[in-house]
Amino acid sequence: MPTTFTGEVPGPANSGGHYDALIIEDRVRIPAWVTDLASFRRWAHSDDYPETGEFACLGGNLWVDLSMEELLTHNRVKVAFTGAFVIVLQNDPFGEFVADRMRLSNPEADLSVEPDGLFYRWTTVQSGKLRYVEGARGGIVELEGTPDLALEIVSATSVGKDTVRLRELYWRAGVTEYWLVDARGLEPRFEILRHTPAGYVAVEPQANGVPSLVLGRAVQLIRTTDPLGHPRFEVRMGELAPATPL
Repeated sequence: MPTTFTGEVPGPANSGGHYDALIIEDRVRIPAWVTDLASFRRWAHSDDYPETGEFACLGGNLWVDLSMEELLTHNRVKVAFTGAFVIVLQNDPFGEFVADRMRLSNPEADLSVEPDGLFYRWTTVQSGKLRYVEGARGGIVELEGTPDLALEIVSATSVGKDTVRLRELYWRAGVTEYWLVDARGLEPRFEILRHTPAGYVAVEPQANGVPSLVLGRAVQLIRTTDPLGHPRFEVRMGELAPATPL
């Protein structure tokens, strides 16, 4: 289950703190020097960072989820969105979709998280709005700044994180569109939340899907069943209706 730790964690014992580390279920050791976004990011880049589990810094809170990913209403949804982005970008490669396990950090929003997916235009990187962060051993291990779009798929252990905390923090980070999906019910819920000065506002669906101005397409999430009777999902990205402003 996810655990949230609010406020500063005391420093290590040899510097006047109360303990050396926080141990969770004998599986994860979080050093006591991880007290803010900067130290959290240093830990995430270190060899001591856990290979399993999800860890995020959310506006002064440390969020931890050690549960395994669910197949039918989470992993399958993520694969469907990834496949749809691949098809769109093959025809018009104006940016890049990044699947999960890539860290996104935004110091202005006090945010460091691994979204289920994100998208950025090449011009967003060229402008400096988003930049690549190289790891100590080479290679890009983190993105810093503001992508054009973030995708989160709600699971049983991430409801509060996805629907409340990240909605606020992605807005503070200036992410143009927040795509929020909850496919756990009989009818999947898919929203595109568009950035406004007063907060995110849900976009009204059209007949052929929810309009995304970032992609210039209408997006649909469709639930069907596989041969075993389990849910599976298709994401369609069609042309916007002519009346939609671009």
